[in-house]
Amino acid sequence: MGVKGIRPLQLLALLLTALLQTTVATAQDEPEYRAEVGAGVGLQAYQGDYGGSITKMMQPCLGVLGKYKFNPRMAMALTIYHGKVKGELKNINTWYPESSEIAPEFSTTLTDVNVMFEYNFFPYGTGREYRGAKPLTPFIMLGPGMVIAKTPEKSVATGSLVIGLGAKYKVAPRVNITVDWAMHFTQSDKLDGLQDPYGIKSSGIFKNTDCYAALRASVSYDLWAKCRTCHKE
Repeated sequence: MGVKGIRPLQLLALLLTALLQTTVATAQDEPEYRAEVGAGVGLQAYQGDYGGSITKMMQPCLGVLGKYKFNPRMAMALTIYHGKVKGELKNINTWYPESSEIAPEFSTTLTDVNVMFEYNFFPYGTGREYRGAKPLTPFIMLGPGMVIAKTPEKSVATGSLVIGLGAKYKVAPRVNITVDWAMHFTQSDKLDGLQDPYGIKSSGIFKNTDCYAALRASVSYDLWAKCRTCHKE
């Protein structure tokens, strides 16, 4: 049977099928990207001997970030942020043995460097480079860090553990917006310049140490496209 024997509806169905197959093939042929770089801003809130709350006396911070993507669900992130934390005694009902010698408030400048593993709840992408990928996904993150703090008395360097969660959204094929919240558990009790005010020694990696919460938003750009031929193979 030649072309003349094909009915109009059959011809339309064939054309639509060919168009759909071409669109799918083209969509799945768009590249995946291995990495992304970007910058972010945020707010930080202190918790320690001066009391503190994750919603009070929040201070600004800003930073840069880079990520390596293992696949649409997993990535490794490096972040560097610089900002402040503050605290004061007037809003807490705590008596210290030497309270007369303790400053009523403090302000510390700190820089943190973190290496975190990110796990996306859904495969992340536009859906055109990886079948089933979604442009919006929540994620969790976990990893070690280093904090360098300039307190009123001296500078302090300490390790930390970062645990957090967030959401990321792909606003364009290579542009991402991320919002995350994390707790930074440090190994030092000196971020506020006040160490062991009760005079009682404690044990444990994170027992009686200072920490801070960080709410951050960032924009990043995808780089380093994967080899299309290698991906197909």
